[in-house]
Amino acid sequence: MITAQLIQRINILAKKKKDSGLSPEETMEQTQLRRIYLDTIRGRLKQSLEQIEIVDDPKHAFTIITEKEDPKILANDTKTKYQH
Repeated sequence: MITAQLIQRINILAKKKKDSGLSPEETMEQTQLRRIYLDTIRGRLKQSLEQIEIVDDPKHAFTIITEKEDPKILANDTKTKYQH
């Protein structure tokens, strides 16, 4: 879980690393805190994406037809046409 304390500690370690460097223990702590942060963000994103339902409206649907599928389609500048 991402808390204000977690973000604050990550920021403190990042500033210290930039200014004077980190000890091996602090480097390990920074890696662990970043991993917690990233795993939480990825989990939230995955959960959000899994809840998305795509509803296709037939009025707005189209099919991509290429020259290979229909040799009659020859365009001046593209090889793909859209059929509504």
